[in-house]
Amino acid sequence: MYRNILVAIEHSDADETILQHVEQLARHVGASLLLVHVADGFAARHFEDLGLRESEEMREDRAYLEGLVARLNSAGLTARGKLALGDPATELIHAAQSEAVDLVAMATHGHRFFNDLIRGATVDRVRHELRIPILLVRAAAKK
Repeated sequence: MYRNILVAIEHSDADETILQHVEQLARHVGASLLLVHVADGFAARHFEDLGLRESEEMREDRAYLEGLVARLNSAGLTARGKLALGDPATELIHAAQSEAVDLVAMATHGHRFFNDLIRGATVDRVRHELRIPILLVRAAAKK
């Protein structure tokens, strides 16, 4: 069914929600996981065109991603990570296409009205532009 699952990582509490679902699914079907976090700060968005150095945010994102990958691999799953730079929707779509994944898993936040226009844009673009299944899991409420 699913062999290669892309998991969108936000570097937030929502990651645990999506990972709980995807870990079980990956074990059940024997899929590998590709964790993708998109750094989208100024330095990340202009890294190449301005020849910038890696920012502190990018280093923290990389370390966080590597920690998640190590945790999943030590739990018996096959996982790898990718830190992308730029616009989240564009980079997630590109990663899904270039890595030939057959499922994209993302957390949603259940925003309403104007908040959804701003924060829901990534999920909206990804689900409209990709032609593979998208698993959307509502993030658990903060405690």
